[in-house]
Amino acid sequence: GTALVLGAAGLVIPAPYVLEAPGPTFNTIGEIGDSPLITIDGEQTYPTAGELALTTVFVSGGPSGAVNMGEVVASWLNPEDAVLPVDFVYPPGTTRGEIQEGNAAAMTPSQESAVAAALDELEIPFTEELSVAGIMEDAPAEGILETGDILLSVDGTDVTGVESLRESLNESEGAPARITVRRDGTEQTLEVTPTLGENGTYQMGAYLSIDFTFPFDVAIALENVGGASAGMMFALGIIDKLTPGELTQGRNFAGTGTIDADGQVGPIGGIEQKMVGAAAAGAEFFLAPKANCDDVAGNIPEGLEVVSVETLEQALTAVETLAAGNSADGLARCTDGS
Repeated sequence: GTALVLGAAGLVIPAPYVLEAPGPTFNTIGEIGDSPLITIDGEQTYPTAGELALTTVFVSGGPSGAVNMGEVVASWLNPEDAVLPVDFVYPPGTTRGEIQEGNAAAMTPSQESAVAAALDELEIPFTEELSVAGIMEDAPAEGILETGDILLSVDGTDVTGVESLRESLNESEGAPARITVRRDGTEQTLEVTPTLGENGTYQMGAYLSIDFTFPFDVAIALENVGGASAGMMFALGIIDKLTPGELTQGRNFAGTGTIDADGQVGPIGGIEQKMVGAAAAGAEFFLAPKANCDDVAGNIPEGLEVVSVETLEQALTAVETLAAGNSADGLARCTDGS
């Protein structure tokens, strides 16, 4: 009798694990509540059909609220769930409020990056202002650039975005670069000697903040789903709304992936649960970041066609190809981790 009682007690004692389960999907070209998930004001939009759904993961345990051993065992027995040690997911001492703040902080720039990537793909001009958010220790920029400096030009070439800055620094080939900044309303030209980074590009060692100015307003009504992992699906939804014709041709797509302003798609967490959630919600096709292929291969739910993408352009091509009823054979797939 005692062993049974102790066993039952063990099931309700808080356990140091985080549980991940398939969460709901949200159609970026549909509605949430009574309003469109994406609203575009000040530019012509077009009707859409089908779904370009972002996917989510239910996370319980850790700072979000403790789980007990009974819940952990149930998740271990459920092949759709993942059980992870809490320290594997959150730094020790992380609070629930910090998680919510972090998610909200990641969401806003990811939405802006999604808008920028979509407009860039559609060749709609916008402006991008780069400013210094911080300086790395012992970096070339230390003692020369200051937090708040707005970068205007490098060796006479205007800084129009991250890519143009990178190109100008690489062209310097390590020679001192003349960098014009606006500091406290006044233009100054400073000299910084870039150093070659581990990735083979020349760098100043400055953290940058990007301020976009778009020619019209794009609002995304999704306050309770945090993080940056919806970026690619937001970008596809924006493109669909801004272009004539129905991108999906009425088919149901889902996917996940971060996106930067240059349209590069990055990896996310919980992709196995996201694929299960997508299949349960009726998705036919799933767009996965190539960097997540190791987690995708061998874990694809039955009936779900998964393609891997590295850029927004590849994602757009994949949707157009599959929506038209063409085979996925010519598209990249997550097989054998590739």
